[in-house]
Amino acid sequence: MKTNKPSQGLWTWDFTIITVGSIISLIGGVLSSFAMSMMVLDYTGSVFLYALFNASYQIPMLACPILAGPYLDRMSRKKVIYRLDFLSAGMFAALALLLRTGWFSFPALLCFNLIRGGVDSVYMVAYDSLYPNLVEERNLSKAYSISGVLQSVMMMAYPLGALAYEALGGVGPLLAVNAVCFFTGACFETRIRHRETHMDAAPPNHGVGALSRFGRDLREGVEYIAGEKGLLAITLYFAFSNFAGSGAGGLHLPFFRSHAALYAAWPVAAVTLYTIVSAFSEAGRVAGGFVHYKLRLPTEKKFAIAMTIYVLINLIDGVILFLPIPLMAAVFFLYGMLGVTSYNIRIAATQSYLPDEKRARFNGAYQMLTSVGSLCGTLLAGSLAETLPERGVILLFSNLGLAAAWLFIFRRRREVAAIYNREV
Repeated sequence: MKTNKPSQGLWTWDFTIITVGSIISLIGGVLSSFAMSMMVLDYTGSVFLYALFNASYQIPMLACPILAGPYLDRMSRKKVIYRLDFLSAGMFAALALLLRTGWFSFPALLCFNLIRGGVDSVYMVAYDSLYPNLVEERNLSKAYSISGVLQSVMMMAYPLGALAYEALGGVGPLLAVNAVCFFTGACFETRIRHRETHMDAAPPNHGVGALSRFGRDLREGVEYIAGEKGLLAITLYFAFSNFAGSGAGGLHLPFFRSHAALYAAWPVAAVTLYTIVSAFSEAGRVAGGFVHYKLRLPTEKKFAIAMTIYVLINLIDGVILFLPIPLMAAVFFLYGMLGVTSYNIRIAATQSYLPDEKRARFNGAYQMLTSVGSLCGTLLAGSLAETLPERGVILLFSNLGLAAAWLFIFRRRREVAAIYNREV
């Protein structure tokens, strides 16, 4: 056991602090993100511009994570986390003040989303790379269960975001709440006590310039991932899975909005109905997270469970919008339980498998590739939905997800199982 890790169970000081900070940051984020997308859709009336706005958040993730990885393996990840949260607080406060004047500019909001995506992408690499060091390895699966539960609980606030957007007549107040949440979360994160040692394991400079050192560190990270066939297969699968999932999921809200007559019997607006029904997915993630907190999956069965889930999730993606609302809600709940199980297996196994001094570079590459998948899927699905039925496009993307599960996971089952079927 590494001496710099906690040794008093799961709920240590550092784990509690990072958890509380995450909760506070998430509260504002889930409200304002949905409301901003709705504002763009209302002002422009275009599914493509709505998809473009959502995709603009992902564009910086094509480069920022992999560029940040080598630096985050040489510098304090803790400081990066709370400094970026302070920056986000200032950005959202400024935008909230600007929107109070009645101002709206789609190009300017695209730029804001680009900057926000860059900040968040670097933050996620730093967060994912620091988080495993705040928990004993034997408690890592439990820790990620808690993290998944909390994120899902916060995501269930999406219906509140829709209601608040309609009631307040704009997104400005929600952005102000988000700014306060980011600032408060950052204050908590400054109290993390963990002493970071990954910088000590970085290769010495030996007079190498900053640019040359960055290139060397980046090359070493790429070579490490390429040499780890299991990690490479997992990364490529999730890149294509995000392509399919983002393309399919991004059309759910436009479908409800453009087919409101199908849901006229329900006593709420179609968009609000969708946010309520889709929240069952987060409820399923919460339920699944509690199960994983209490029970451990059989170590030797983790790969088989994950592979089954990858198939089921893509099948659900293809059919969910064809279902009546009560059954749709039930399937969303199942979708959430499957999703959190998949996440828990993947994140705990890969993060514990990685050496700390290379973790940020892997996480940066992983986030870059999965973001490429999400961006391309969102844009392509939005473009196709301008002329084709949304449900037909979604069915196409779900089949692409199934093909990726077979190509990258099942065909590489020996290497992937060696990572997944580990005791964490």
